Amino acid sequence: MGPTWLAGAIAAGPATMASLITAGAGFGYTLLWIAVLSAILGATSQYLAMRLGLLTEDGIVSVVEKRLGSGWAWLLVADTVLASGLAQLVIMKTVADVSATITGFDNRLWAVVWGVVLAVGIAGGGYRFAETGAKVLVSLVVLAFVASVFVVPIDLGAAAAGLVPRIPAGVSGALVAAGILGGAVHITLVTMQSYTMRARGWTRDDYGLARFDVGASMLVAFGVYSLAIFLVAAAVLHSPTVDASGLTATAAATALGPLVGPYAEWLFLLGLWGAAVSTLGGNTVVPPYLLGDKLGWGRDVSDPRYRGAIVVTALAGIGGVFLGGTFFQLLVLVLAFGLVGTPFALALVLYLLNDPGAVPETNSHAANAAGLVLIGVTVVTAGSFLREQVASGLADPTTVLVVAFAAVLAAATLALLALFVREWVQATRAARAAAE
Repeated sequence: MGPTWLAGAIAAGPATMASLITAGAGFGYTLLWIAVLSAILGATSQYLAMRLGLLTEDGIVSVVEKRLGSGWAWLLVADTVLASGLAQLVIMKTVADVSATITGFDNRLWAVVWGVVLAVGIAGGGYRFAETGAKVLVSLVVLAFVASVFVVPIDLGAAAAGLVPRIPAGVSGALVAAGILGGAVHITLVTMQSYTMRARGWTRDDYGLARFDVGASMLVAFGVYSLAIFLVAAAVLHSPTVDASGLTATAAATALGPLVGPYAEWLFLLGLWGAAVSTLGGNTVVPPYLLGDKLGWGRDVSDPRYRGAIVVTALAGIGGVFLGGTFFQLLVLVLAFGLVGTPFALALVLYLLNDPGAVPETNSHAANAAGLVLIGVTVVTAGSFLREQVASGLADPTTVLVVAFAAVLAAATLALLALFVREWVQATRAARAAAE
């Protein structure tokens, strides 16, 4: 196994953790269904991306450029780099702040340390360094949060009621729901899959192993991670003594101390730290993969241009430590922003999987149905988040940027749909003419 564990390392990160804790602390067990759904949809999106990578045996940007043109390829690159670049800054802030909390040293010092570690480790060790780190850290993080479940009281009846789908009213409910889904179904996870499989050397002959890889890392490991964090937050932090609106990561962990003991507090702190480090490492390779593919570079550290892009991405993240505000709230916003750009990437994957010129074996009806459900859920969730943001006013420049970003990608997705319908009609007419 391997490639999807790297995607799982990004998914099982501090941004997802922030959304899950915010959901559990703010709304109790109400959004448990979203946590469950996120693992199912995350595995579905990685399965479709895995199919595209194996069947084409090429990077997604190259396939888009060959089948649709350079403009579509650049739009995908811009979409992904914006989402992953913003995530890099906020996750670096998270890693530095948590490292400072655990050790007592200044967070700016830790930002420099982690930036250098990433630059040297990934640029020097390449894909294998990133994959091995992802496997080890994700496994330890999942174990940490599973252990925390056993030291808190879970209300099974209330948890069962939380499996009924509903989103609490208001901006925060929609934002948190979008954040949870955005952690599992994110454009960086979808686009990186073809590159990590190529780095692993997988071909169409490895289809069975790749499918198992998706199930083990996204459905099982990520699913357990999400459920454990959510249940602990809903059981303990949804309390009159905890201010959910002003919750930070360290406040969430330290709140567990007096409520359920220091063991849970340290499990949560160490789990957050491991999740942040693993996500930072996985996210660092995403912009270099897509830019290298578009610009014709080699996509391994033997190409100095690709290696240089990794170093630049790793070191640029250091600037995240100077972002204002608490990283806990920033993480939720980052995931919601990424979710806005995800339907376009999913639509591209589904389009290519139904293009006989792109893949030797087009999608089954079941795979297409799953893809359409995936796009529908992400559109509705992202739309709910955008609607609430617009209703609260467009005075904030960040909100304006997110809305403009969403508008461009929505137009591109509709154009892609129109192109698919036109080609389908033409193919149907040609088949009828040949039959006659």
